[in-house]
Amino acid sequence: MALYGRPSAGFDEKVARTLEVLRDAAREHAGRIVQATSLGAEDMVLTDLIVRHGLEIALATLETGMLHAETLALIGRIEARYGVRVEVYRPVAEVAIEFVRRNGELAMRDSIALRKACCGIRKLEPLARMLNGRDAWITGLRREQSTNRGSVEFVERDDNGRAKVNPLAEWTWNDVWHYIARNDVPYNPLHDQFFPSIGCAPCTRAIAVGEDFRAGRWWWEDEKAKECGLHASHEDPVVFPPGAPA
Repeated sequence: MALYGRPSAGFDEKVARTLEVLRDAAREHAGRIVQATSLGAEDMVLTDLIVRHGLEIALATLETGMLHAETLALIGRIEARYGVRVEVYRPVAEVAIEFVRRNGELAMRDSIALRKACCGIRKLEPLARMLNGRDAWITGLRREQSTNRGSVEFVERDDNGRAKVNPLAEWTWNDVWHYIARNDVPYNPLHDQFFPSIGCAPCTRAIAVGEDFRAGRWWWEDEKAKECGLHASHEDPVVFPPGAPA
């Protein structure tokens, strides 16, 4: 897996469009917008652009309690490099502990229902707290990432009517790494070990040459099921676990 391939045609124009999307969002949602960073390569590009151009966009991440040490270390590296504060949102400890007590530490591999329940506790409920009082959020989604994301637009609406801004929608994997190399952007060293998509440690593995970009996420599931819920539309409302703060 080449991290530093050639960028796609019109790369500089893509960067300009991305910056325009970010500036428009920062202006339209001043004081009420956040970059919900996964700390992946795409989000590091966005953080660099936001800070480099002085955009007033808050920066926040989800610390699920099951992240790799390399991912956690990146939070401090971001704060030191860019001089910004990263808001960190965690699951309700009692709820996460009870889930593990009842179902086991690797319950997410037993069924899709249990895996989604785990994601609900560790990701969706903390995300709801992150977005509370805000009317827009920025993600690192790209159309190339998976078939489920092939129709991602620059600006969408999530299930709660918030603006969901995807400035890198048209970028390729090579575009992302060209920007990182050109601007010396810090990134998760797991990427160097063939982890293109990095989530919780039990749910992420390295991929082999020729495998799909997201093959290392929930590899025991059918391809169509591979979303944690952060970027999926829900026909039914998400029910947060008892004990979760409002």
